[in-house]
Amino acid sequence: MNNILIEKIHQINNLSTELNAVYHQAALRLGISDSVMCVLYAIYDNGENCLLSEIYKQSGVSKQTVNSAIRRLESDALIYLEQYKGKAKMVWLTDEGKAFVKKTIARLYEAEISALEMWAFDEIDMYIFLMKKYISTFKSQVENL
Repeated sequence: MNNILIEKIHQINNLSTELNAVYHQAALRLGISDSVMCVLYAIYDNGENCLLSEIYKQSGVSKQTVNSAIRRLESDALIYLEQYKGKAKMVWLTDEGKAFVKKTIARLYEAEISALEMWAFDEIDMYIFLMKKYISTFKSQVENL
């Protein structure tokens, strides 16, 4: 095996873990669980509502974890679900949910924007391009396992 590539894999995995730890730290500082943060982030990123299926896709966590967070947010009267089309469900923020998101997720979003404001646009574009390229090529390798 190529030792240089093994070291690069370690670096990529360590950076990925470190980024996940930063998001976990954000959740702790905001006083919410990681799963609640993922759900509310997906809704905020889409406006004041979001298809449940989009939350599953965007959060990257299991359906069971998302559903547990959804139930908790419903019981706290921060969101409600509405039938959309067929079996699809739309998740909406309540007025209390909007206020809560403003105190939590909107602050996280602003922190992300502030971090990227320190980069040049070509750096941001290159980062996105390289992430997409790595994910695409890695995904095709995983499909061959």
